[in-house]
Amino acid sequence: MNTATLVQLAASDHQWAVVAAFLGGIIVAGALVWAVRAGMRYMDQESPRPQPDEQPRLPDGGAVREMREMREPDEIPLTPRTGSRLMPYELHHASTRTGKDQQRKRWLPGSSGAFGSGGPGHV
Repeated sequence: MNTATLVQLAASDHQWAVVAAFLGGIIVAGALVWAVRAGMRYMDQESPRPQPDEQPRLPDGGAVREMREMREPDEIPLTPRTGSRLMPYELHHASTRTGKDQQRKRWLPGSSGAFGSGGPGHV
């Protein structure tokens, strides 16, 4: 084989690679166009968006504020071995309840220290 034949074979392989890449690009572009059109058809079938007058409004009393309270654990009652087991409907919906003492715990100077601060810790 001479050099001209090798050049011709290399060029033909290269041409097929270009054609394959071009066809692959056409397939990908066609799939993207189809996906966009299918999405548009799906959006046309959805219920319409709410109008501005149908949007939620603030209550007459203004914005609802958060409520701060001190919570304490709501322990599960112990049942005797001979008693019936506790059923799910007998439990509360939360694992805590409003605490009896609603006074916020405050830091007292000299009663605690951060790790490495040299403070005496809880006294």
